[in-house]
Amino acid sequence: MIKILRYLLFPIVPIYYLVTWLRNKLYDFGIKKSTSYDFPVICVGNLSVGGTGKTPMIEYLIRLLKTDYRIATLSRGYKRQTKGFVVADTNATANTIGDEPFQFYQKFDDVIVSVDADRVHGISELMALQNPPEMILLDDAYQHRKVKAGFYILLTSYDDIYTDDILLPTGNLREPRQGARRADIIVVTKCPENLSESDKEKIRRKINPLQHQEVFFASISYSEYISNSEHQMDLKILNNKPFTLVTGIANPKTLVSYLKSLNLEFEHLNFKDHHDFSAMEIDRLKQKSLIVTTEKDMMRLQPYFNKEEAIYCLPIEIKIDRPIQFNALVRSFVKS
Repeated sequence: MIKILRYLLFPIVPIYYLVTWLRNKLYDFGIKKSTSYDFPVICVGNLSVGGTGKTPMIEYLIRLLKTDYRIATLSRGYKRQTKGFVVADTNATANTIGDEPFQFYQKFDDVIVSVDADRVHGISELMALQNPPEMILLDDAYQHRKVKAGFYILLTSYDDIYTDDILLPTGNLREPRQGARRADIIVVTKCPENLSESDKEKIRRKINPLQHQEVFFASISYSEYISNSEHQMDLKILNNKPFTLVTGIANPKTLVSYLKSLNLEFEHLNFKDHHDFSAMEIDRLKQKSLIVTTEKDMMRLQPYFNKEEAIYCLPIEIKIDRPIQFNALVRSFVKS
């Protein structure tokens, strides 16, 4: 029914195109103001709605740069129950800053994690801190044209490349494909690990990058362990142990395929992205003998489970096909 409705809404697509195209042109021509900065600001985002792997990319950049620079992340804080600018502290929860920023805060104690829907205001607040960051990572801000980042990393999923898509509401694009021209790096995410060079070249030709743009390919690397705040267990423990997979992310297909490839036995309870679990749903989950979920979902589910209840997350990292070249491009920008 949703697919049918989206096709019925196709007449709105040209209107959406005109509005987003005009908005971008106003920024391109300087009619609408963009604020630029004299310190490194890296923006990670996409052209489409849905999961392209922004969170693992931000974490990759943190690991790459945090030993040399004082880093702040700035996110919108989607679905948080607070307003305005917030810096994560010991009182932070997924409700106060959002599940993805809370994940950053839980994993990196040497990074400033902040949220603000107004990125310009958020950056000014970060730089007003007593010990301000030396660089800022903007999470999911590709369409936030009020900020002119110094470096743009555009993500697009292998199974839903933006060149094959159309605008909302029929397609998944937030803005016309020409928006990709703002990117310095384009990363095709969630690729099969055995993606051949010929297949990569076909995708490069499809993307048709500009002369200054580099295209990289990334796959998901799954941890060998499932973990929670108290315990860590080898993933192999699931070989003879049926479990329930709980996901509330935009696109769980890659995770489901990976677990099936291990010949594991599980049921899959799939919820919408950033799902707010009801009391009834939590009660239902508590009846399960073993739950495995994503890191992002764990940020929202963990508070409802005590130490004795078996809920674990499966951590992931992003793996880039030419990491030396990718890292050099990022470091070169930050250094300059």
